[in-house]
Parts: sequence; C-alpha cells; structure tokens
Amino acid sequence: MPGCRPLRSDGSTVTSLHSAGLPWQPLSPLDGRYRAAVAGLGDYLSESGLNRARVEVEVEWLITLTDRSLFGTSPLSDDDKARLRTLYLEFGQEEIDWLAEKEAVTRHDVKAVEYLVRDRLSTLGLDAIAELTHFACTSEDINSTSYALTVQRAVRNVWLPKLRAVIATLTDLAVKHRDAAMLSRTHGQPATPSTMGKELGVFAWRLARVADQIEGGDFLAKFSGATGTWSAHLAAEPDVDWPGLSRDFVEGLGLDFNVLTTQIESHDWQVELYDRVRHAGGILHNLATDVWTYISIGYFTQIPVAGATGSSTMPHKINPIRFENAEANLEISGGLLATLSQTLVTSRLQRDLTDSTTQRNIGVAFGHSLLALDNLQRGLGEISLAEGVLLADLDANWEVLAEAIQTVVRAEIAAGRSQISDPYALLKDLTRGRRVGAAELADFVRGLDIGDAAKERLLALTPATYDGLASKLVDELG
Repeated sequence: MPGCRPLRSDGSTVTSLHSAGLPWQPLSPLDGRYRAAVAGLGDYLSESGLNRARVEVEVEWLITLTDRSLFGTSPLSDDDKARLRTLYLEFGQEEIDWLAEKEAVTRHDVKAVEYLVRDRLSTLGLDAIAELTHFACTSEDINSTSYALTVQRAVRNVWLPKLRAVIATLTDLAVKHRDAAMLSRTHGQPATPSTMGKELGVFAWRLARVADQIEGGDFLAKFSGATGTWSAHLAAEPDVDWPGLSRDFVEGLGLDFNVLTTQIESHDWQVELYDRVRHAGGILHNLATDVWTYISIGYFTQIPVAGATGSSTMPHKINPIRFENAEANLEISGGLLATLSQTLVTSRLQRDLTDSTTQRNIGVAFGHSLLALDNLQRGLGEISLAEGVLLADLDANWEVLAEAIQTVVRAEIAAGRSQISDPYALLKDLTRGRRVGAAELADFVRGLDIGDAAKERLLALTPATYDGLASKLVDELG
C-alpha cells in the first residue's frame, strides 16, 4: 500500500535510506569516479578556470589602455604591471570564494569579476585607473576572449597531447607488427590478407590528419562593444583606431581576431573545433570496436593486471573494459559536441543567452573524450598480439588466394598467354561458399592455361605471404 515501508524476508521494516542524507556528492562521474583521469582539464574548462581567464582579460585590457596613455593615464611601471598580473597568475581559492559571494548578489558572473578587479586595484593602490576596468566592454567581449583562451589552452595543453600520445602508441604498435600477416575480414568474411601493423597504421594516419586540423584551427575573440560596432569607444574617444587597438589586444593574447560580429563572437570557430574533435572521436570509436573484435576472435590477448578482476563470477575472464569504456565515453562526448555545434552556430538577432548555458558544458564534452583517450592508451598497452592465432586463421582460409589467381589469369589473357574465357567465374565456382585447401588450390593452379612463370608465382603464394605492400605502407606514418 502507498506509504507502507517495505519488509525484509523476516518481516522487519526496512529503514528508509532518505532518513539520513549523504554528504555532498558529485553528479558527474568526471568529478567523482574519473576525476584523476580528467583533472588537467579543470584548470581551464571549469567555472574557476573561466573566471581566472576573465580576470586575465580585464587586467590585460587595463594595461593595454594605460600603455597608450588613454584618457589622461600614464603607462604603469613594470612593477605595477607585475603586481596587477598576480590577480590572475595567483588566482586561487580566496578569489573563487570572493566571486561566489559577489555573484550571489550581482546575479551576473562577469560583473562580479569586474568588481573583483576594482577591489584588488584599491588594495594595490591603483585606484586612479579603476574606471578603466571593463572600459567600453560588453560581457561578451570578456567572455569570448576568455572562452577562446581556456579552450585553446585546454586543447593544446591537455587534450591534444593525449590524442598525440594515443597516435604515438598506435604508430609504435604499427611498426612493431608491420610484418604480422593477418586475415582481413571485409563484411566480416575472410578477405585478402593484410598485416596487423598496417591496420593499426590506418588509424594512426587518420587520427594524425584530424589532429593536425585541430592544431591549425582558429581561436577567435571579439572586442568591439555592445553590438560589435565600437559605438561607446568612439563616443568616449573618436580619434583612436579602436578596431586596430582591439585587434592588437586580442592577437597579443595569442588569439585570432573577429572584426565583424554582433554582441557576441559568432562561435563558428567553436563549431569547427567541436566537429573536428567529434570526428576524431568517431575514428577512436572505430578503433575501440575493431580492437575489441580482434580480442574477441583471439588476435590479441589481454595482459593480466595483478589483483584485477575480470568477471565477478567467471575467474578465467579478462574483460576488454578499456575499449568498452572508451566506446561509451566517446558516444557521450560526441553527443555533447554535436549539441554544442548545433546550438552555438545560432544566436537570435544580435544576442540571446542559449550559448551561455551550452558553453558551460564544453569541459564535460572534452572530459568524456579525454577519459576515452586515457582508456584507449592504457588498453593498447595491455594487449599482446597472438601471432600463432593469426597464422592459423590464414592457413585455414586458402580460398582468399582466389583473388590473386583470377587477377594473374586476367593478366595472362591480356598478354596472349591464356585462352581462358571467364577467370572470375572459374574461381567463383571453385571457391565461393566453400573451403579450399592448399593441395586442392595447388592442383587447380597447375591445371590452368597460363604461362609457367605465372604458375610459379601463384604456387609460391600462401595466405601468409599474400599481403602485398602492407608492411611497406607502415613507412607512410613517418
């Protein structure tokens, strides 16, 4: 009945778990279970990381204005600049708490940052330039610049190095296994052999290409006032080249400048970046499922980790959890990145706030991606190639040489050394839907109407040697 407490099997009442609340717990596993794997991103893509960047932008704008002696100011001394820069260089818990208290009153995050800078200017004895704090800025001047800084630094300092590490691991494995012949499985069926090195090299090549695109991408910011027109700037000082000054300021921070905007920077660079990161995630997902499959068919064995449990009930198992975890986290990350791209590309008229909430999830999207990269790197280091299994698989599928035979026959016909009318049909009748052993295939080749040199080449082939240029292709990884 409603309101009744559940009973144990002995008839006693189960005490409600809601009677005593837990201490504060993180909702996201990124801030709980997986915190250690993604901690590096928090320095940039957390709320505090964003606020530190906002303080940096406010401070550097102050220095830029005073360096040009605008509005009767004089350039700050090197000592004053250094003290002013400690506001973001030594940004810590005290500032985090101060901003939280102030925002609770202002209900505006960027305004709280402005008040923090003003407060610290007073402490530093720099009250004379206080009115230049946040001068002629809209919040989005500060935000677009801060997001560009934090995302750029997170990508270049944390996420991209981890992607490069996975690529390096794949490249090392490709080189190590370049000569390890294996049966390909196009459509899941036995197909022309390759080598494990070449197959892993394909993933390394694909990922390196996307990584280069990400590294070469833009990180844009605007700094042009309420609707992107520098109206307030010109009203205050019409003789200054404000677009030029703003460009110098933004580029001086190591960013790219967007001169033509509404109140917000249009986020197109973010859409491009997140689509590329999602693209990389798709390739990584493909890698995870392929390696998982190679493990399942015995091509790779998993190296036991001392003390680890594979299955709670089946002691013999080592579950491929690194690759399954990566697969799931890439799907979560890809979904979030797609939402970011879809939402951020649009802003109603000159400004709406849909981007504000969306951008607060940038760190979550990169966090799940970084967690996947971490699992993939670990997983690739915990597998060993079972070359005996690969060779046995090849030896059980001599019919894959049918391609070589019918192609050689075609060449012999073209050269006038064969009268066979339909080599493809001939080989299809021999091999399609059935296993053909080495002896049977050799007898078939000996009976073909082709030249002796061609017969010798075909009789020398085995599934393990029919791997073309697979080994040499690994050299393309550089």
